[in-house]
Amino acid sequence: MSKPFFKTHFIITILVLCITSALCLSALNDPYTILGINNIATAQEIKKAYKQLAKEWHPDKIQSDGDTEKFIQIKLAYELLSDTDRRQIFDRHGVTDEDTHYLQKKYDYSGYNRFSLDQNEDPFGNRFVIDQDIVLYHKLSVTANYFEKTILPNSAKKVHVVMFYNDWCFKCTRIIGIFEKIKDLLEPLGITFATVNAAHEQSIFRKTGADEVPQLVLILDNQFFLYRDHTFTPQKVVEFIRKKLPFRIVQRVENDNINDFLGGWMDNRVRALIFQPRSLIRLRYLLTAFEFYDRVAFGFVNMNSLQSNNIIARLKINTSLDTVLIFNEDSTNYVASIRMPDIPIQTLIDVVSNNQYLVLPRLSSQAMLESVCPTEWSRPMKRLCVILITDNNKKNDFARVALRDIALNSRYSSKRVRFAYMFKESQPDFIKAISKGSLEKNLLQIVIIWRRDAKLIKYEWVYGLNKNTNVVHESLINSTKNEILNTVKRLLKSSEALNYEALVQKLFNEHSQGILTRGVSRFLYLVDYLSDNIEDEHLLAAFSLLGTIGFMFAVGYILMYFVRAEEENLKAQGHLIENQDQHHINSIPELKLYELRAEKYNGMVRLLKPGCRTLLLITDLKSRNKLIPYFHKAVWPYRKSKTLLFGHMTIEKGLPWFAEILRLSLSTNRNLQVNPRNCVGTVLALNGHRKYFCMYHAKHPESVRGTKRILKITKIVLDTKEDPEVGTFLTKCYSEESEAEANIILEDNLLNSLDNWLVRLFDGRTQKYYINYWPDFSTK
Repeated sequence: MSKPFFKTHFIITILVLCITSALCLSALNDPYTILGINNIATAQEIKKAYKQLAKEWHPDKIQSDGDTEKFIQIKLAYELLSDTDRRQIFDRHGVTDEDTHYLQKKYDYSGYNRFSLDQNEDPFGNRFVIDQDIVLYHKLSVTANYFEKTILPNSAKKVHVVMFYNDWCFKCTRIIGIFEKIKDLLEPLGITFATVNAAHEQSIFRKTGADEVPQLVLILDNQFFLYRDHTFTPQKVVEFIRKKLPFRIVQRVENDNINDFLGGWMDNRVRALIFQPRSLIRLRYLLTAFEFYDRVAFGFVNMNSLQSNNIIARLKINTSLDTVLIFNEDSTNYVASIRMPDIPIQTLIDVVSNNQYLVLPRLSSQAMLESVCPTEWSRPMKRLCVILITDNNKKNDFARVALRDIALNSRYSSKRVRFAYMFKESQPDFIKAISKGSLEKNLLQIVIIWRRDAKLIKYEWVYGLNKNTNVVHESLINSTKNEILNTVKRLLKSSEALNYEALVQKLFNEHSQGILTRGVSRFLYLVDYLSDNIEDEHLLAAFSLLGTIGFMFAVGYILMYFVRAEEENLKAQGHLIENQDQHHINSIPELKLYELRAEKYNGMVRLLKPGCRTLLLITDLKSRNKLIPYFHKAVWPYRKSKTLLFGHMTIEKGLPWFAEILRLSLSTNRNLQVNPRNCVGTVLALNGHRKYFCMYHAKHPESVRGTKRILKITKIVLDTKEDPEVGTFLTKCYSEESEAEANIILEDNLLNSLDNWLVRLFDGRTQKYYINYWPDFSTK
């Protein structure tokens, strides 16, 4: 190999090593990665993670130098994330240095009045004053990347308020003071504030639907709500936020529905009762209910209402204090309570977060699984989850009650051991993945799992009640309890390993909205969006347009009314009868019947295109008006065919021609003495290109309705042999002597069998009479 190849290979290797080292260095400097938490972790979660890691990596327990450096990294990461200002700077700029210029205190030059002029010297007065507090916008400013990756995902739990501004927007500078007051008022309640420079981040500006600066935008669960009130005050903003929070996020609870509320925990949510001596619930409680909506159902009791007296007496509530009570499956006793004149938001969140799960929660979604059974890679610190696999019916209530009692009385029920249950019908994929080693004969199917990571789990089944047991004795339940506790005690040891492992997919979300629910939600959001974005002038324009359209319809209706009245008058006088009849005739699809004459003979017979035929009815002058309607009715279903022509011929004009084609079809040289009267009612199907015709006549053998006759004629046609009876018919039926025959057919019955003959004609089951040429049609 050549030197350039080695040189290129060496450069590529160096670049790969540099990139890898840079990625590793960035991961080592990421405090969230060091503590093993995500970037939306609360202060309490950060503190818990630090304490756990500090115990594991403390120098007193581990003597190696590398572990000491690890402990220092953990400590520095905790110091950074526990400092609110340093954490915000890291989230926005990725800076971990505490000496960064972002944290340096800016010198206050306001005493020098650098940006203000003396009113006597300023011709504009104080109207052209630049408020240097615009630095507040810069301090809270975020980029598009932070907006997409942090604010939007966190908006599912937290309320975010974003102010769009511009450095040269004078209206923005005038409202800085009010914006700061709103921030100081609402930020302690858990609302996150941020600013975005609309000139620099135009993509976000357009995405939220904002069209001017300054613009305040409320973000809730990835939905944007624009504040369009012309009055920008803290009271108005608070009212705006209260209005946009989800409808009925807190249920009104009174004497008549208290039992239904506390007993509705089958939706897998803890119950929290809020007592206030006022009718309007505080914003902090609404925000907490929004944050824990999928875990806790909040109910509000107005202590000043007469409908709450029984609840207050039952729970012994102090009516002078705000009170929050939290219930699990036991609706008679609460598991936590707060009683204060003004409950701090952090205290409220801490209490709710520590009691946000039922004693025996249902693993109804992936989020619930990750919360109840978190992942833990370290074997000494592994976390176990005891799961009951059960059917969703009342027959298995005893199993859930038994495991709930075990969870309440278990000394191992802690952060490392959690109890839960799962429905077979709802999570078939998960249960199928852990089916190895399952004890299907057990009445209580209990599995203990250890989640190593998001997909890999280790598990072991626990022996329980046998299905063959008809009666559930308390002793059998106790034996199952002892088996569970002994198994948990054994598996908590770092030296013990679970028997099986499996790769599992995410759990199905049992609480996901259906198509109808999503449609209703989108409709309500659309109504809310339109109510926010439509101004008074837009409403006036819309009403004006609708009024104009309504006026036009009204005028048109009046004019139509007079026109119809005039038509009825003319109809009564008889002036519109012919026009209406003509309109009725024109509305029916047309079926044209052409009369066969010398000038139309070539077009109707001789020059027909291949595949085309002419259906010709033969009449006389007397029967013409009677037979044509019958013929018209019979051929009506075939009117749309482009290969058919329909016509009629009077025997007085076409007798020589008709007699000639009969003679040619019989291959005889003698002239036929045709009786014109016997020709009336005959229908010919003429194929001008192939020079043959088919014939219908009431006395023709093919027109006899007997099944035996039809089968005979069909067989003859298929065998391509001539029927002697048919040939004899042509010489006898149309001869002069046949007139004296006794079986005379009336004109009204001549075309009775035409419908059946037409079916056989188009099926190819009729006799064909071939001729050598088409004779001339006389003009006389």
